[in-house]
Amino acid sequence: MTAERVNPPDLSPPAGFSHAVVASGSRVVFLAGQTALDTDGKVTGDTLPEQFARALTNLLTALRAAGGTPADLARVTVYATDVAAYRAHARELGRTWRELAGRDYPAMAVVEVVRLWDERAMVELDGFAVLP
Repeated sequence: MTAERVNPPDLSPPAGFSHAVVASGSRVVFLAGQTALDTDGKVTGDTLPEQFARALTNLLTALRAAGGTPADLARVTVYATDVAAYRAHARELGRTWRELAGRDYPAMAVVEVVRLWDERAMVELDGFAVLP
């Protein structure tokens, strides 16, 4: 994929995301929502940062199985049950993102939800990628 990250000077500077991503390639991979489930289907981690790391790892595992890399991500949506807690941990979550996915940020949004499918889950990530 070729990805052009577009961050217009008329918008506030992005931190940990891109305002727009122009992606060209031949395959689009839609990634299902991933929470902090382990291979037995149980939510792991007692804190938001622990669950975020596992959910992101799960998302990237699905992406790699489809033939993609983190740089191929065009869009990611984060669903959090507590946006205030998400903001409070933003630096740590940003470090986790960079360690696992690098600095080629996709277009992103964080949305607060009442609850997720599994009641223990605090965060879920989904998205799509464009592969060459």
